[in-house]
Amino acid sequence: MSASLVETVDIEAPVAVAWELWSDVTRWPSFLSHVRLVERLDERRFAWQLQLPGADRNFVAELTEVVPEDRIAWHTVEGVSHAGVVTFHRLSDTASRVTLQIEYDPKGFVERLGALTNLDSALANYDLGEFQKLAETAAAS
Repeated sequence: MSASLVETVDIEAPVAVAWELWSDVTRWPSFLSHVRLVERLDERRFAWQLQLPGADRNFVAELTEVVPEDRIAWHTVEGVSHAGVVTFHRLSDTASRVTLQIEYDPKGFVERLGALTNLDSALANYDLGEFQKLAETAAAS
């Protein structure tokens, strides 16, 4: 049985700025609180180290779709079972909406986080808030 979460944040920054930050996967640890490290293995594959309460996780994820300033999709190829997509929507010249959708196997990915307590949703919310701050700072400079 898989679980999913969807979180959305509106950002006072153009889509190009939001895209720039997300499209470099190795920068994800700067705004994803539970991601300790992302290393590029090749064009499409990345090794992830997660730090979760009571558990560390390592896995390899592969980018399945990259459409500039529109969407980035990925799924794991080893380790935990999980897939995600982040989409970018232009609200105006200076504002955008970023939506993060993750499908996962609660037995593997967040058994300790407790999908039932919505802790994963709170984490995603927090992470998107961090991303929002980063994007808005970048847009202002």
